[in-house]
Amino acid sequence: MWLPELSVKRPVFATVIALLLATFGAMAFNQLSTREYPDVSPPLISISTEYAGAAADVVETRITQVIEDEISGIDGIKSIRSSSQDGRSSINIEFDLKRDIDAAANDIRDKVSRVTNRLPEDAEQPACKNQTAMPFRSSTSALKAHQFLSWS
Repeated sequence: MWLPELSVKRPVFATVIALLLATFGAMAFNQLSTREYPDVSPPLISISTEYAGAAADVVETRITQVIEDEISGIDGIKSIRSSSQDGRSSINIEFDLKRDIDAAANDIRDKVSRVTNRLPEDAEQPACKNQTAMPFRSSTSALKAHQFLSWS
């Protein structure tokens, strides 16, 4: 029973000890390894193509749709997201977790190389890049209230 008596007699000492324990606990928690957790970042590949001076609708029809049509038959594609802006086409391909990212990147590069002769002459060569999802964001939450809540 010496710890409760010491804590009552010397509250500052007890507070300092509690803060030190909490600080060391937080530091130890941050140092824990995560080797046992699986890599759940989905395999992502992005294709970007520059077409200087072209309007977004021209980029959409002459670059983005042509590349999308060619790569859509690749095995293991989970989703394809694309955007066309003035002078730029961006296509993001997400694969299933079971799909090897290197093999998928090779398949994408092969398909894109087949379609380069159908792209406009002024357009730059499409660039394919392996990407990973953001490692720090694990979930997104949203809150919505139907009416104003008062605390009074």
